[in-house]
Amino acid sequence: MGLLGLLSGRHPVRKILALNVMGTGIFLFLVAGAARSGLEAPDPVPHAMVLTGIVVAVSATALGLALAGRIHQSRADTDAAAPTEESDHGPD
Repeated sequence: MGLLGLLSGRHPVRKILALNVMGTGIFLFLVAGAARSGLEAPDPVPHAMVLTGIVVAVSATALGLALAGRIHQSRADTDAAAPTEESDHGPD
C-alpha cells in the first residue's frame, strides 16, 4: 500500500505519508519477529531498533514536510512574480 502510494502519488505530502506507511509495516514486522511463545521474555534488541526507528521516522517526516512546504511556498512566490500578458506593456 505504501509502495503503491509512493510510486503513483504526485503530491509530495502523499509520498511522505506513503513512506510512513511503509516504515510502519517494517516496524510491525520487527516487533512481531521479536515475540516469542511461552513464558520467554521477548528479545529487547528489535524493540530498541523499532523505538529508534520511530524517532528517526518522525524526524525525517518533519524535515520532509518542512521542505515540501518550503518548495510549495517558493513555487507560489515564483508563479506570483512571473509577468502576465496584461502587465507586459512596458513602463508607463
